[in-house]
Amino acid sequence: MVPFSILDLSPIVQGGTAGQALQRSLDLARHAERLGYHRYWVAEHHNMPGIASAATAVVIGHIAAGTSTIRVGSGGVMLPNHAPLVIAEQFGTLESLFPGRIDLGLGRAPGSDQLTARALRRGNLDSADEFPRDVMELQAYFRPAGPNQAVQAVPGAGLAVPIWLLGSSLFSAQLAAALGLPFAFASHFAPDHLAEALEVYRTEFRPSAAWPQPHAMAAIAVFAAATDAEAARLFTSLQQSFINLRRGSPGPLPPPVDSMDGRWSPAEQAMVSHAFSEAVVGSLATVERGIKAFVRRTGVDELMVTAAIYDHAARLRSFELIAQTRKQISAAEGTLGPVRTQ
Repeated sequence: MVPFSILDLSPIVQGGTAGQALQRSLDLARHAERLGYHRYWVAEHHNMPGIASAATAVVIGHIAAGTSTIRVGSGGVMLPNHAPLVIAEQFGTLESLFPGRIDLGLGRAPGSDQLTARALRRGNLDSADEFPRDVMELQAYFRPAGPNQAVQAVPGAGLAVPIWLLGSSLFSAQLAAALGLPFAFASHFAPDHLAEALEVYRTEFRPSAAWPQPHAMAAIAVFAAATDAEAARLFTSLQQSFINLRRGSPGPLPPPVDSMDGRWSPAEQAMVSHAFSEAVVGSLATVERGIKAFVRRTGVDELMVTAAIYDHAARLRSFELIAQTRKQISAAEGTLGPVRTQ
């Protein structure tokens, strides 16, 4: 069966705190582990009042310490914000504490606005252009240290922490293929180049020692509930949050509403519909059909699902329903080869 994994932004809800969000993330991770999810990733975002996972390595440690078998990682760490040595030490430490369970997903965006990026990078806004070199430097720190190696990651050297490249365009797909790394596409909010990126990744992939074959994962938003109407209502929290972000006023995750009428302009509605065009929202039967169609169409080796749901109990139930659909999707449906662009 195609593995299912979870991407969590540790949403801070209106009226809630970051501490509550992080505890709920741990609770969801434990729930996911019991349900058989393969990975649990958290993402680096900064200056976002509705996201509690800015200190990504710290959050990974919190979740890994509270679970026992599920893989825990970053989806992702924004490498241009950090020196590769620092990331190697952080994830080397995590791997030393939780051996065989840590993933390092890397992105090249700032995970913030430009003003915050300046604060993070201390004025070095060209660091994203150095991304390929930084990835290879990071890879080197995880190899066994040589006898004359002047700079080593301690811990880190020799631990071979799995590195993933993440992206929503062709750049990271091409780089992942060139370096023989697994690739994850952010189709949960940027679906435009999904098919093309997967095709490029698969056709240009160069085998590596760790990955003799390409391994592609895609992320989608999935909201599941007892009925289609109830799931659609849960989805309105994310729709409102996305509009607020695009208006330049990000905030905590708002509660769901019965209708989005009057809450967005026609242009904003079209923008949201496009951004979440791959989202699957509905009852168990609807979600099963939607996920199965996505896996068949893309041929992904792994599926990562995400959902910003205001009510924690509803969020737990949504991921429980999603897990039930996995039993209906065979491995053959997840290994269809390169995606046709048309």
